Amino acid sequence: MKKIAAVVAILAVLAFGSLNYHFILLDSNIKILKKVDLTFKDTFVNARGSKKYKLLLNPALVKAGVKDLYEKEGITIGK
Repeated sequence: MKKIAAVVAILAVLAFGSLNYHFILLDSNIKILKKVDLTFKDTFVNARGSKKYKLLLNPALVKAGVKDLYEKEGITIGK
């Protein structure tokens, strides 16, 4: 019974984390942004290579502060 409770607790923590945070995979590391709304949408986002500009077109990520993240990391998006 303790094992089942432990598994349920771990699953609850994972679900809570995926509802509350964006995990953004950049070229060199992973960044975490707090979500504005509780949703499973855009939990894991790939921003490697030429996909960086697409994040600036996503309203949920813009509200969460992806533009500030880019500025802090020194990432520039060219034409």
